Amino acid sequence: MSDASSLLVLNAGSSSIKFAVYGDGEPPVNRWRGQADGLGGEQARFRVRDADGGVVADEALKDSDHRSALERLLGWLDETVGYENLLAAGHRVVHGGVDFHAPVRLTEDNTAALESLSSLAPLHQPHNLAPVRILADLRPDLPQVACFDTAFHRTQDAVAQRFALPRQWGERGVIRYGFHGLSYEAIATALREAHPRIAPGRVIAAHLGNGASLCAMRDGRSVATSMGFTALDGLPMGQRCGALDPGVVLYLLEQGMSREDVQDMLYHRSGLLGMSGISHDMRELLASDAPEAAEAVETYCYRAAREIGSLAVALDGVDALVFTAGVGENAPAVRAGIVDRLGSLGLALSAPANEANALFISAADSAPVLVLPTDEEGMIARHARSLLW
Repeated sequence: MSDASSLLVLNAGSSSIKFAVYGDGEPPVNRWRGQADGLGGEQARFRVRDADGGVVADEALKDSDHRSALERLLGWLDETVGYENLLAAGHRVVHGGVDFHAPVRLTEDNTAALESLSSLAPLHQPHNLAPVRILADLRPDLPQVACFDTAFHRTQDAVAQRFALPRQWGERGVIRYGFHGLSYEAIATALREAHPRIAPGRVIAAHLGNGASLCAMRDGRSVATSMGFTALDGLPMGQRCGALDPGVVLYLLEQGMSREDVQDMLYHRSGLLGMSGISHDMRELLASDAPEAAEAVETYCYRAAREIGSLAVALDGVDALVFTAGVGENAPAVRAGIVDRLGSLGLALSAPANEANALFISAADSAPVLVLPTDEEGMIARHARSLLW
């Protein structure tokens, strides 16, 4: 294969397509990252940075739909690495349902099967899969691979996946799936490669971003997680509610809210935004003097600490805690607000290390607490390479 051989990784949303380009090494090495954002609006842009953060491209998109953005991305790749050297495209797909436990090469049949799961992840699944159809039309010879956020959690025991509902619903796929699996797999891989003494132990990873969840891992395998059937469950998030008494939903419907209004509230107007009435962005809330902002942050930290306690029971103890994703990697106050509640688990922070966003932020007498960057795109590139070659 040519030195220019490349793998394209796509993570598509409703108004953006994030992408990364990797060389075909082992493991694949990132060359460029970028995104087409503002799609569907009047100011869509196409941006690319190299591995050192230097700007390679920054231009307005004449047309702002997803197809036009992918056409520009493919054009840029053809100019940069050559048409024949783009070997495959890997896609982040949030939901794999009960049938997809590992990455798959996409076909017409399995793409249709994945589209049928859209009601389980309405904010993500349709947008994750839209580029699959577009690329199949634009580059029908290009192999495409789907990697699933649910797949990492399929190692869990049945008791961890079961809801206390009539058995026929579990048999029809109403189970606890869990999400952010590519992020947790990236953390498990990083621990195995760089911290082999920690990797085999009982590790709780906290993926804290606009979406947020926790995962209990033993020997790098998922044992339990905070999210469930959909990505609404578990921790409060930027705009999503997290765990909620199902009776609340019944009550809202009885009060005259439509199903669509309830869904919109739970997915778009709850979480940090709903509690604070100010913003879904943790940075804005931490900078605010409003008591509502402080209350939202405190609730967020309390709920995370409480859920970590639950996962510690699933693991029968904790050997290490890992923070990752945007809030987890960059918000010392949030990490402190969580870990300060976990003294009974043998966890404590070094304040200077935490403020510096150091790799190890634990106190001398604490079990290890780490801050590790996640790399979901890198995991997708690894899976695509392993599956196709």
